Amino acid sequence: MLRVLAVDDEKPALEELLYLLRADSRIRSAEGATDATEALRRIGRALEAGPDGEGAIDVVFLDIHMAGLTGLDVARLLAGFARPPLIVFVTAHEGFAVQAFDLKAVDYVLKPVRRERLAEAVRRVRDLVVALREPQRTERPAPAPETVQAAPGGGAEQIPVELGGVTRFVAVDDITYVEAQGDYARLHTAAGSHLVRIPLSALEERWASRGFVRIHRSHLVALGRIDELRLDAGATTVRVGDAELAVSRRHARQLRDLLLRHARG
Repeated sequence: MLRVLAVDDEKPALEELLYLLRADSRIRSAEGATDATEALRRIGRALEAGPDGEGAIDVVFLDIHMAGLTGLDVARLLAGFARPPLIVFVTAHEGFAVQAFDLKAVDYVLKPVRRERLAEAVRRVRDLVVALREPQRTERPAPAPETVQAAPGGGAEQIPVELGGVTRFVAVDDITYVEAQGDYARLHTAAGSHLVRIPLSALEERWASRGFVRIHRSHLVALGRIDELRLDAGATTVRVGDAELAVSRRHARQLRDLLLRHARG
C-alpha cells in the first residue's frame, strides 16, 4: 500500500490526479500540495519521521511547470537525501523526459492523465517499493519498456505511442529515423515524431532485419529513407527528409557499403 504526495500548482489538475490515485486500491493515502515549497516541507517532515513514521511518503507525483521552483528543481533537491521518495513526473510536455530520467524518475506520465496509464505508473512504483524493501535487493530494477507488436489481423509491425492521452499505433515502415533520448526513443515519421519508452539499443537489435542501421550513438536510420550521403572535410552526414544527421566515424564506412549494396539491389 503506497503513500503518495501529488504536487501541481493548477488546482483542477491536482484534484483530478488525487481522485484517480485514491481510486486505486494499491494507494493507502494520497495527499496534495499546490507548490514546490509546500511539497518540500512535507517531504522533509516525512524523512525526519522515517519510513514508518506518520506522514511517510513513498512516492511523489510531480508536475514539472510550476511557479517558483519547478518539478525538476524539486527532484534535484531530493537527490541530495539518503533515502528520498520515488518520483513520477506528470506533465503536459514531452520535452523533459531525458532530464527526468537522468534524475532517476520511475515514470513520466503525460497529461491529460488516463486512468490506465496512471495505473501502470502505480504498478511500477509498487514493484520498485517492494523490491527496495527486500533486504537482499540494493539496486532499482529498470522500468519495463514499451513493447513493439504486430497489428491486429497480422498486418505490418506497429509500435504503440501516446498522443494527447490516446494510444495510437505507428507502423514501423513509416518511421524514417529514431533518436535516443535517455531511456526513451523518439520515432520520427513524415507526419511528426513520437516519444516511446524503449532504449535505442533494443530497437536497433529488433529492427536490423527491417533495414534500420545505427549511424551514431544517438541515431538509428531506415536505410531506404536516406536521401543523401555527404562527405565534407572528413565529416559524414546523411539527409533523411528535412533532417541532416551526423554519422560517426566508426559507422561511416559500414554505412557507405550498405548504401551501395542497397542501391545495387
